[in-house]
Amino acid sequence: MRAMRRSHLDATGAALLIVFTLILGVNQVVMKLTATGLSPLFQAGLRSVGAAICVGAWVRWRGIAFPLDRGIVISGIVLGAIFTLEFGALYLAIDMSTVSRVSIIFYSMPVHMSIAAHFLLPGERLNRTRMLGLVLAMAGVVVVMIDRNAAQASLAGDLLALVAALGWASIPLMLRLTPLSRIPAESAQLWQVMASAPMLLLLAPLFGPLVRDFGPEHVAYMAYQIVVVASFAFLMWFVLLRIYPASSVASFGFLTPIFSVLMAWVVLGETLHWNVLVSLVLVAAGLVLINRR
Repeated sequence: MRAMRRSHLDATGAALLIVFTLILGVNQVVMKLTATGLSPLFQAGLRSVGAAICVGAWVRWRGIAFPLDRGIVISGIVLGAIFTLEFGALYLAIDMSTVSRVSIIFYSMPVHMSIAAHFLLPGERLNRTRMLGLVLAMAGVVVVMIDRNAAQASLAGDLLALVAALGWASIPLMLRLTPLSRIPAESAQLWQVMASAPMLLLLAPLFGPLVRDFGPEHVAYMAYQIVVVASFAFLMWFVLLRIYPASSVASFGFLTPIFSVLMAWVVLGETLHWNVLVSLVLVAAGLVLINRR
């Protein structure tokens, strides 16, 4: 699954990124619902196990190269460790706080990613226009936090969401600056879920009972996380990172908290106010500036 790199984001890439962010926005709510039946790190570990099976089957069926030289193995294990940190922190944060609050903090990732890319990735320097776009988009995310119930806030949840955001911002750098840049996107995705699965499952018992009030609906929730999110959506994201500038791909992460807040309002009954509409305008304006040629 290879394609030529492009210097800017086109309509096809934008459409795929919108689909990707919508999938992730729904996933935040699904993670919260799954936590009623399975502990956070246990469901994260099961998700990685299932995704490793799905992506591994795809790699084998398509005959995709999965090299095992020393540099790639080391980079793959490090990638899995970062993924473990990212999603371990995110699942714990969602269990402690509201979906809306955690999503807003977690999807500050494009700011961290774009700043890092400015210094580390050739051709992805921030100019004044893109800096203004980042400021507007981040302002849109902050606006969502207005008029929130302080009783729902969790300092530990906030800090874990920030750790998760920094972890996610590190992954594109790994894909571009390590030997993983030489392997197919499917193989990089397989390393991510394959290496993180045992790490998450070994850590899970440290955070309480693995099974809570488990029911048939939790099977469906896990299927969504494994097949739709961890297998299909993140594979698509890996491919898009290979084609388009990392900062442009990362910038669309600002849409996900908007989808998450809306879905949390519809499904979980979390608060939805006028500030969400203001946030949508700011985010859209920010994305236009960030992706302007």
